Amino acid sequence: MTQPIRIIIAGATGRMGQEAVKLVQREENLELAGAVSRSQTGKDVGEVLGIGSMGVELTDSLENALLQRNADVLLDLTTPKVVRSNTELAIQYGVRPVVGATGLSEGEIKELSSMCQERNLGGIIAPNFAIGAVLMMKFAAEAARYLPHVEIIEMHHDQKVDAPSGTALKTAELISQIREEMKQGHPEEKETLEGARGGYHDGMRVHSVRLPGLVAHQEVLFGGRGQLFTLRHDSMNRESFMPGVKLAVEKVMGLDHLVYGLENILE
Repeated sequence: MTQPIRIIIAGATGRMGQEAVKLVQREENLELAGAVSRSQTGKDVGEVLGIGSMGVELTDSLENALLQRNADVLLDLTTPKVVRSNTELAIQYGVRPVVGATGLSEGEIKELSSMCQERNLGGIIAPNFAIGAVLMMKFAAEAARYLPHVEIIEMHHDQKVDAPSGTALKTAELISQIREEMKQGHPEEKETLEGARGGYHDGMRVHSVRLPGLVAHQEVLFGGRGQLFTLRHDSMNRESFMPGVKLAVEKVMGLDHLVYGLENILE
């Protein structure tokens, strides 16, 4: 019988982390090796989440978890403030990082990729784990071949700290690989309210909405003569991300380099 994949979850008591702990509990090929959180330390993570004892105590030290547990994967679901240092630490300890937190710059991703390459270690950074959102990004890049005038509107809960979202940036990057930079709108366009036209990325405008009641939503609007083509994805709850998390954790075991974007591991 194949040994289960042993996972340390950073951000285990956060909203995404809680869903990930439940995922590991119900999947036979996954095993919780450690749980990192700034709160409830010393308590059993399963009891804290109300799903029964799991025999894993919460710790506030990722390094201690990496030292004391024989882990295969670090699943990082924290915040942009700590995700880079967490990922570097995992790589140093030979543990494959699967990163769901956004906010890493292009330069930081390149540095992390070099670290993985030096150690022949697999890793995955996924701006979005929802498979539907990944398909939306892939379809958007294809649509841009024929409808190059595009704007992106992303909408998230009001506790999200980075704007635009990693998904919106990744969508814009994929489109930029297909079409050349072009200025959209009227050539003499002027903003009478700063930021009204959104952020600028290779000619595209990216707009961020933050409101309570939202989870994670994105529209990609393509305009053409006499037509509007819209791609939209909505995550109604964080359980929508778990199939992608499971896929990433399984796929990373067979990688020897860092992959940016879940679309690169979809078959």
